Amino acid sequence: MAVAIGGAVGSVARHGVNVLVTRLNGHAVPYATAVVNIIGCLTIGWLAGMVATGNLRMTTTMRAFVFVGVLGGFTTFSSLGLDTFVLVQDGERSAAFWNLIVQIGVGLPAVFVGYALGRGSTI
Repeated sequence: MAVAIGGAVGSVARHGVNVLVTRLNGHAVPYATAVVNIIGCLTIGWLAGMVATGNLRMTTTMRAFVFVGVLGGFTTFSSLGLDTFVLVQDGERSAAFWNLIVQIGVGLPAVFVGYALGRGSTI
C-alpha cells in the first residue's frame, strides 16, 4: 500500500513538472524529463546518504514509500543512478559500467522497437 500511495504522489508530481515546464518553455520534451531525472537523482542520492550516515532513520515501509513509490513514480532514472552508485561504492565498477550500457543501450532501442510494434510497423 505504501508503494501504491507513494507512486501516486510521485506520478502527480511528475505531471506537475510537465505542466510547469510546458508553461515556462512552451513544450515539455525533453526538458521536463531532464528536470525530473536530475531532481530524482539528486533526491535519491541525498536521502540514501542521509540514511547511510544515520542522519535519517526510515522504517522499511517508509523506505518503500519514498524510494520505490514516490521516487519510482516520479522517475525510475533515479533508481538507475542509485544502483550504479552503489555498485561503484562496492568496488563493482565493471558491473556499474555494464548496468549503464545495458539499461541505456538496450532500453533506448527498446523504445524504438516498442514504438514500431505499437504502430504495427515491421522492425
